[in-house]
Amino acid sequence: MEISGVVSAVIIGTVAALIGSAVAAGFDVRSTKGADWIEWLIPVGPAANGIAALDSNRRPHRR
Repeated sequence: MEISGVVSAVIIGTVAALIGSAVAAGFDVRSTKGADWIEWLIPVGPAANGIAALDSNRRPHRR
C-alpha cells in the first residue's frame, strides 16, 4: 500500500467512525451499564466497511 493509500484509509476510517459515533449518539447508547460494546461497535462497523470498500476499489480485479 502506498503512502497515499494509507492516508486515504485513515481519512475514510476517521470520517466513517465519526458518522458512526453520531448514529450511536442518536440511538442514545451511551447510557448503558458496564462496557459500552454497542457504542464502540456502531462506529467501528462503518469505518471497517469504508476501508474495505477503498481497498477493493484499489486492487486490480482478477479474472
